[in-house]
Amino acid sequence: MLGSFNDWFLGLGAQYGVNPYIFGAIYVGAIPFFLASIGWLVKRARAGRSTVAPTMLAGFFFVSAYLYLAIFGEDIPLWVWMFLAALIIYGAWSTIRDTRRKIAAKEE
Repeated sequence: MLGSFNDWFLGLGAQYGVNPYIFGAIYVGAIPFFLASIGWLVKRARAGRSTVAPTMLAGFFFVSAYLYLAIFGEDIPLWVWMFLAALIIYGAWSTIRDTRRKIAAKEE
């Protein structure tokens, strides 16, 4: 059963021109860098310094796996892009909300 799942999983990559393991590695590998960027952002915001660089880095790490898909993917269905857009919008909103709470916690 695990073998058939692996074959199906790899078949998706072949169908769309991406390696699912590379996508997964980028997705999981970016998590610590994303969290570090958010920590840096909160620290700089609390200190009253510019947050442009950590915000840009956090955004990059947040979408890095999808950038791989956008650059190397072929014939990705529209519904996948719509689903990814919804995930990115929700994730960005959630991250902004949580980051603002962390910054406000220091100010109180």
